[in-house]
Amino acid sequence: MEKGNYQFIQIKKGDKESFESLFKTYYAPLCLFARNYIPNNDDCEELVQAFFLNLWEKRKELTITSSVKNYLFSSVRNRCFNYLKHQRIKQTYQTAMLNSSEADNFDSIAFLEIDLMEKINSCIESLPPKRKEIFLLSREQGLKYREIAEQLGISIKTVEAQMGLALKDLRDQLKDYKGLLISFLVLRKKSQ
Repeated sequence: MEKGNYQFIQIKKGDKESFESLFKTYYAPLCLFARNYIPNNDDCEELVQAFFLNLWEKRKELTITSSVKNYLFSSVRNRCFNYLKHQRIKQTYQTAMLNSSEADNFDSIAFLEIDLMEKINSCIESLPPKRKEIFLLSREQGLKYREIAEQLGISIKTVEAQMGLALKDLRDQLKDYKGLLISFLVLRKKSQ
């Protein structure tokens, strides 16, 4: 058994020394690996630290079917991709706002976006724990259904069913915000 796999079994039991050992072994290599995707050292370190924090917090629910080393590196790679995607979205949004000559549209869009994002986050938080975890793995970490199924030790059909239910729950909870969403999209189009 790979040393990392044994450590992970101990970590699942709450063994802090095994976690510290895993952290010390992989922190620097993972930061260096993240630099392949993200040019800023501080951002890489912050991303890897957040990953390890999440690993510790979710240790009891995690199931690793490959080697721990493969899991660590592929998880950090996925986080890098999500980070880059988020940066592109931020940049696109900032560029659109800077190019917009209508300051009132900026304020309207900002307020609509904040209200809508708060409602969406509230809806996600209200999902049942497993459904929420599956939804976040898909939408925030960008994992495919197969990867989620492997990581959580469940079938792909279960992932598909839970994602379908999560999307239905969100649609149902956000139905009163349909007008807000349409206004948001119309105002964004005008500002571009």
